[in-house]
Amino acid sequence: MNQQIKLTPGRLLDDKGCLVQAGYATSMVKQYDRKDIKGHAFAIKEWDYYIVTDGHRAVALTVADNSYMSLVSASYLDLTQPRYKTTSKMDFFTFGKTGLPSTLEKGDVIYRSKRVDMEFANDGTARRLYCRFNDFAEGETLTCEFKVTDQPKEYMTIAMPFKEKKHAFYYNAKVNCMTAEGYARLGKEEYLFDKRNSLATLDWGRGIWTYKNTWYWSSLQAYDDNGKTIGFNLGYGFGDTSAATENMLFYDKKAYKLNDVTFNIPKDDKGNDDFMSPWTFTSSDNGVDLTFTPVLDRKDITDLKVLASIQHQVFGYFNGSITAEGVTVKFDNKPGFAEKVFNKW
Repeated sequence: MNQQIKLTPGRLLDDKGCLVQAGYATSMVKQYDRKDIKGHAFAIKEWDYYIVTDGHRAVALTVADNSYMSLVSASYLDLTQPRYKTTSKMDFFTFGKTGLPSTLEKGDVIYRSKRVDMEFANDGTARRLYCRFNDFAEGETLTCEFKVTDQPKEYMTIAMPFKEKKHAFYYNAKVNCMTAEGYARLGKEEYLFDKRNSLATLDWGRGIWTYKNTWYWSSLQAYDDNGKTIGFNLGYGFGDTSAATENMLFYDKKAYKLNDVTFNIPKDDKGNDDFMSPWTFTSSDNGVDLTFTPVLDRKDITDLKVLASIQHQVFGYFNGSITAEGVTVKFDNKPGFAEKVFNKW
């Protein structure tokens, strides 16, 4: 296993706008401040993404400010049918006016318009997620509200540079296995998320990226047979990961570091990715041994030539095991997702 460098407390960026240190941590030890960024203002990207699931239904909510545009998006997924709907609203030339917080530990995100209200309220103890999205699907309104608690003290955090651009960086945290409860209402249909089996994950990202990139990300959060939370964060594909990867195993609110992981996506007869056939996940140290059986491909394809986003977020069930730092967790038909995303942005 290659050396994985742990981040030390302090500023994220120096006076020249470059990363002070690259590496990983199990909490937000580096201090992010948008004002410290020296790169092009059009290239700054900030987002908060939440997904709440009980293994049968899922709701994903996003507020992103990518400087030249902002995005407010909601997805409602039914893994038992399977079916999904994603609807988004864009605004242009926001340049940070969306007001995303500089830390995930506390702070509110509020977006309001005639069509959409989105609110992520965080007082440092509990989170309230709220969305009202008019004309979400065939004229029907999506309304959802969740209370999210029990943030683990340990979660995945990474500070990553890009070799191609000295001012480019990615500061990211993935907080898995938070307790969630609430409801989602689409038209006359209402679904309740019980806190006994519902969990939430936060994907918190800030930085300046290169223009063209592809990333792979997989995430799982569930309970084992003993009522302990289990999960993982797996990802790679862009940036300089020589100091650390973002791969971690989670068990009972603790995080265990993994090194490299490979997503083995099958190919069809034409050599294209066959997202709906079973995948495997492996690692060079044999610590990762997973099979992924897809049931739903939440795909979103936008191609404006200069700007493009080709997203395949595939939901399904994982079987196998992961071993990290002497801890082994088995996954027996546990729900999660894996995605491949190509962006020109």
